[in-house]
Amino acid sequence: MRRIFLIPALLAMLAAPLAAQVTLPGTPLPRVGEVLDTMTDTLDEVLETTSQTAGNLARERLRAIDRLVRRNRDTIALDMRGEPARRGELLAMEVDTASLKRATAAGFTVLEVKLVEGLDFIVTRLGVPEGMSLAEAERELTRLMPEATVAADNLHFQSGATRRTVLPVANAATGGLGPSVPVGMIDGAPGRAVPVVASKGFARGAPYPSNHGSAVASLLASAGATAIRVADVYGTDKAGGNALAIAKGLGWLVTEGSRVVTISLVGPQNPVLARAIEAAQRKGVVVVAAVGNAGPAAPPAYPASYQGVVAVTAVDGRRHALLEAGRALHLDYAAPGADIRALNAKGKRQRLRGTSFAAPLVAARVALALGDNRNWRAALDGEALDLGRKGTDPVYGRGLVCASCKGL
Repeated sequence: MRRIFLIPALLAMLAAPLAAQVTLPGTPLPRVGEVLDTMTDTLDEVLETTSQTAGNLARERLRAIDRLVRRNRDTIALDMRGEPARRGELLAMEVDTASLKRATAAGFTVLEVKLVEGLDFIVTRLGVPEGMSLAEAERELTRLMPEATVAADNLHFQSGATRRTVLPVANAATGGLGPSVPVGMIDGAPGRAVPVVASKGFARGAPYPSNHGSAVASLLASAGATAIRVADVYGTDKAGGNALAIAKGLGWLVTEGSRVVTISLVGPQNPVLARAIEAAQRKGVVVVAAVGNAGPAAPPAYPASYQGVVAVTAVDGRRHALLEAGRALHLDYAAPGADIRALNAKGKRQRLRGTSFAAPLVAARVALALGDNRNWRAALDGEALDLGRKGTDPVYGRGLVCASCKGL
């Protein structure tokens, strides 16, 4: 009988107002960052009792995005691919003087010409002409600037949720390795109970404590990562988690010496973010990213799908792949992403579920290997437990790492 009533209950919760979709009463959370987390949190209970098809998960993802756009029309719009982005602004790279003159003559305004520090490329922010939709403006600016790379400032969503239940402490093993190299994370800011070396904001109101950022930072520390720096790309911004904020945050982390950067966010392909990650990789930085929780029928997750990014999926305590785990164009490793614990913004230990929480465990393993002057790929491959089909497969990648990690 429970199966019969859970599906209507799930749909009712997903139709509830966005303001009511908060994981912890009284805890301030970013408006964009945890929108899809609430869907994942609700699905957690459903997935334990009934089989959810990949199609159901993909449809719920689209519904959640549609609600987000409808309820934040003043700050969020859809680009020409139907993906959410910051309203009224477009980004361009390789902008020449002639095309910029054509654009301004057509009503576009130059809001900012910014060198992304640490990554050494320039982004021009342009305001959309009044009365023109974001999608129409993107098409028009692409026509006016044929030599430039034009893109919307797409939003990215955190890919995991904390649960209310407080559980006892358990420590993750670091495998007896020494100090890690400095690690950076791009997310929401952690609360005061989660010590980090530094936090810097790249969105309105940032740095601002979030449950998701607190969980990711505390998992990094529990798995042995040191010198953790946090780039908060959400703050209190309704359009936080945008591509330009992530690029700027990545540049700051690179400048500050982070050798490994973990990103538990998912969004569409975006040329500005792709350029930023490529630039960081050229400087020797290893970027680790989660594949998201919108199910295997969802579009490939980015930044996990960018070339060279270490793409991470998640398993539960029985070492089964999470049914809601998303996909990327490639998959490197799996790590625990359910039946683990971490701190929320108030410093309380919470149960977690989502690929968000597997990514920092893999990032910590990479950082520990580099800190021990080892080849990180060989170290992780040597540790990885082969699950599923023999050898590398699309469900578990090259295998399960940090298998004994349980969080705090």
